[in-house]
Amino acid sequence: MGLGFQLIHWDREFCEGLAERGFLVIRFDNRDCGLSTKVRGGPRPNVLAAAAGFTGSRSYTLWDMADDTAALLDHLELPTAHVAGVSMGGMIAQSLAINHPGRVLSLASMLSTTGNRRVGLPRMRALAVILRGAPSDRDAFVNFSVRVQKVIGSRQWLDEARTRRQAGEAYDRCHYPIGVMRQLVAIQTSGDRTEQLRRLDLPTVVLHGTKDPLVPPRAGRATAAAIPGAHLVELEGMAHDVPRQMWRQVIDAIVENTSRAARPQASVG
Repeated sequence: MGLGFQLIHWDREFCEGLAERGFLVIRFDNRDCGLSTKVRGGPRPNVLAAAAGFTGSRSYTLWDMADDTAALLDHLELPTAHVAGVSMGGMIAQSLAINHPGRVLSLASMLSTTGNRRVGLPRMRALAVILRGAPSDRDAFVNFSVRVQKVIGSRQWLDEARTRRQAGEAYDRCHYPIGVMRQLVAIQTSGDRTEQLRRLDLPTVVLHGTKDPLVPPRAGRATAAAIPGAHLVELEGMAHDVPRQMWRQVIDAIVENTSRAARPQASVG
């Protein structure tokens, strides 16, 4: 999933929609998030320094997080899987396909980018709300999550009650703001994957909202242009989220892409 998001942000009903199409769906917490292992010690993340290109406050990279995914497949005794990722999760999925090509049957890169800063720059308002950082108090965190969703999410489909409920569940499950900052530094300092993406040879679909203010649509187009044979699906009116109103279209695109692999079905995200 995306920056700081836990496995519960892969909505259960969305996953059930994939399961109904014949897939075993595996959702998991990335490192430093949810119930996964947290980094103890190490440098304190410095987002501003990382944005300037300095790596001294980095505890790990997106490549390490991709290796985590490969290790999870090993633990589950799954040699291969169809892989889907949203935002940071899309970057991790790309990195997994690059470094572990034999493990990935098909790739769905959603609301994501290549790592090239020239195509992935967010709008300042969207960046500012992310950099503000999550408060420690539960009620304040829930209100903060609603503000974030109003800035980066699909406004016409905003479900504030659902956002509040999901934010409360995430807080109760694990509230770990410094892990979010470490993940952000990993995003900032893991480099441009464009040339490595050009060497991929697997069924790929790139899904992106036309109104995404955090990872702009040109980032999705650049991703699709970099990966040979990739199919670009631009979702009209969608921002940096996957609202319920878009689930059927997104699920159809993922399933159609997996059919090009024509191999056993397990889906990881």
